[in-house]
Amino acid sequence: MRRVCAISALFAATLPVCAAVRLAEADLTVVLDFKQPLNQRAISEMEHEADGILSSTGMHLDWRDRSHIEGASFADVVVFTFKGACSVDPDPVPPLYDELGPLAVTKTTNGAIQPFGEVDCNRVSALVRSAMWGGDFSRSNELLGRALGRVVAHELVHMVTKSGEHSRTGVQERALSGKQLIADELPLSAVDLDRVRLRLFHPAAAGAH
Repeated sequence: MRRVCAISALFAATLPVCAAVRLAEADLTVVLDFKQPLNQRAISEMEHEADGILSSTGMHLDWRDRSHIEGASFADVVVFTFKGACSVDPDPVPPLYDELGPLAVTKTTNGAIQPFGEVDCNRVSALVRSAMWGGDFSRSNELLGRALGRVVAHELVHMVTKSGEHSRTGVQERALSGKQLIADELPLSAVDLDRVRLRLFHPAAAGAH
């Protein structure tokens, strides 16, 4: 299997690891790099939500905090950086001037998708806040975590399939609303489920398309 060491180059001091290109033969380790503190309940809910969305693909996610991985090595790994404030203010806030921008991005190099994602917590939090009302504020960390889990799952599909393709329904829609982010369910569409499984378990066939 061909291997790349992009992560080692970026985090040489703390993450001496080579990332495998193919994900079918091992669990996927997801390293979380928070630039500002995030409530533990929100983190747990984020992991639970992403796990639930992707479990039907046969993929298992192993979650790690960047601050706790010194000296560790992993077969298949991606890194998510969370920028901005991952919190929901109970008081109304003015909309972001660029509120329609992306909630997260997956890094690319010369058009090739890389195992690095960046989540804009300010945008995600603003959308979650706009969709909440009444009793929702008593479980704001749960709902924020749910939303972050869906955003992370969305980007993981891009990384696993090596594609920027979006869908008409489900978590892989091009733009997700605040209501979708905190709704009871937002699964992968059947089309996306097939795309991920094809890439995981039949990478040669996926690469031929």
